Amino acid sequence: MLPWRRIVSVVSVLLVGLGLFRGTQYLLNWPVQALSVESTFQRVSAVQVEEAVAKEIERGFLAVDLDRLRENLEGIEWVESAEIERRWPDRLLVRIDEHHAAARWGTTGLLNRQGQLFAHSPAHLYPELPVLNGPAGTEQTVAERYLALRGRLAQANLVLATLTLDDRWAWRFELEDGTRIELGRTEVERRLDRFFEVVYPALATRLSNIARVDLRYTNGFAVGWREPAAHANADLPRGGKRG
Repeated sequence: MLPWRRIVSVVSVLLVGLGLFRGTQYLLNWPVQALSVESTFQRVSAVQVEEAVAKEIERGFLAVDLDRLRENLEGIEWVESAEIERRWPDRLLVRIDEHHAAARWGTTGLLNRQGQLFAHSPAHLYPELPVLNGPAGTEQTVAERYLALRGRLAQANLVLATLTLDDRWAWRFELEDGTRIELGRTEVERRLDRFFEVVYPALATRLSNIARVDLRYTNGFAVGWREPAAHANADLPRGGKRG
């Protein structure tokens, strides 16, 4: 038989262990009493945030999975990133950064400033933004071209309407007034330099009468006028072969 002293010791240990277990369970189930959200809330609504976190915070202040909570929040269409912190004794702090639309993608998408396609069928499509087009999977490539191009266009007081990478991997862009610039598949940077350093300075005052500028020539360009009959001699390329 076990001595009474040993029995009492065993029972004491069991009671302490049970108390610790119950105490731990109590702490884990301690409810979240407040949820504080820091955000500008331009496109994300408070209701969307509540729906994303409601089920998870029912687990309790200590038991809530912050990584899963972050993933839920970043699953909201306009949320670019989310951070969650526990604030003792019973509050969660959520910080949300929204995407900033830099361009439209095709007819139904939006790209952010990093060239990421973050919205596929948004309620608001920002008609004032340029439209970028390209084969599936080229969003980043086209966005990078646009971001590099827009500064040069702004310096020339030109406004971009569309930028396209077609199925043959040829580039072209269209200005707000409808003028179309053909760049082709090769030497794109060199051809852009030619447009800004040669074509635009020479034709700036008549740009509104130009329908198309074709830069797919080794050392020249061709101009297509909106009224061809009045500018027949200007339709021929200025030097080089088209490529």
